Amino acid sequence: MSRLAKKPITIAPKTEVSFSAGALTVKGPLGTLTRTIRPLVTVAVENGTIHFVPVNSSIAARAMAGTYVSHFKNMMAGVTKPYEKKLVVEGIGFKADVKGKVLAMALGFSHPIDMPIPDGLKVTSEKNTIVISGIDCELVGQFAADIRAKKKPEPYLGKGIRYSDEVIRRKQGKKAA
Repeated sequence: MSRLAKKPITIAPKTEVSFSAGALTVKGPLGTLTRTIRPLVTVAVENGTIHFVPVNSSIAARAMAGTYVSHFKNMMAGVTKPYEKKLVVEGIGFKADVKGKVLAMALGFSHPIDMPIPDGLKVTSEKNTIVISGIDCELVGQFAADIRAKKKPEPYLGKGIRYSDEVIRRKQGKKAA
């Protein structure tokens, strides 16, 4: 069994947790998140704590118990403090602008790239930095990864979109004879 699922998890103050009909709901000051729980795991909410217990000793049930503990911790952290990812756009003529609910980017292609911003996310763009914030950890991370995939950083000049804390290993390139 997962070590995470062996201990009860205390529910943060100013946070309400409820479980009914296979759906775990976490409500906090910033919003509400809901996740469906598979029947391999039973959830018990009592006295300011929550338990995730596998229904049997199968590998899948034990693994899912630990997975749901991690999901719950991410949900509880998100409704109290929003998650944030920063992307840096590097390259001559590369830029990103937020126009309403669309992120418009010029990345050196013959056409502009427009990405619709999902509901629940706040995206801002200043100079060469894109900041994505929201209460859902998975949504923030997936949208940041989708943006980065449009133009990955290349190792010779460093042009492209990278995370702010990502280090690009540079290659030397051609040598003159």
